Amino acid sequence: MGLMRLDRFLSSQKGISRKDVKLLVKRRQVDVDGRAASDAGQKIDPQNVRVLLSGRRITFKKHIYLMMNKPAGVISASRDPKQRTVIDLIPAELMRKGLFPAGRLDKDTEGLLLLTDDGDFAHRLLSPKNRVIKTYLAAVSHPVGEAEIAAFAFGIQLADGTVLLPAELRVIKNGDKPLVEVRICEGKYHQVKRMFGALGMDVLSLKRIAIGALTLDETLLPGRCKELSREEIELAEQKVPLP
Repeated sequence: MGLMRLDRFLSSQKGISRKDVKLLVKRRQVDVDGRAASDAGQKIDPQNVRVLLSGRRITFKKHIYLMMNKPAGVISASRDPKQRTVIDLIPAELMRKGLFPAGRLDKDTEGLLLLTDDGDFAHRLLSPKNRVIKTYLAAVSHPVGEAEIAAFAFGIQLADGTVLLPAELRVIKNGDKPLVEVRICEGKYHQVKRMFGALGMDVLSLKRIAIGALTLDETLLPGRCKELSREEIELAEQKVPLP
């Protein structure tokens, strides 16, 4: 990688505008290799420079990968003029330009959501041909039996005629408040709810707990997020086969 303007570096890493970078430089809040920066257009080597913003080290990363425990009531979008989005929940220290949710969860669905600025990574996760499994916990309206399990394994036909790829349905608890685990490798609109709807059942609550071999960090409170390690990124892309 070649040289990069200081304002472009900070804009790409922290999601702040170049105009704001100029103000920060003017206020002497940006240090480059131990000295206060005087020019936002200064050329730096992003991989071999020490940049401090308000005393905090900014390390260059080509891309960022975040895990969020998405709460209900927030939409999976980068921006919306009327509703709160998952991007609005990201703390300043993890924010950067170009972040978007790698896949969507319905507004009332909770759990594991990945956010990134790496389009290729998102495509690998979301493309059905890559068979990256998404795992959900669902509370449903009626007990689940062998017929429903077999229907999922064969491939549910939705009300509009769409035939889905085979999926796994596993009963965790039946009775008055049935709880099931669902594993799918597609991500169609309201897919899990529509699958159960095709069988005459309602989904009462839904939570995603895994993508590939990456499971939701249960220490993350709803609405909180963390940066993924390289090992966790690789787990997300693992193709965990359906039985």
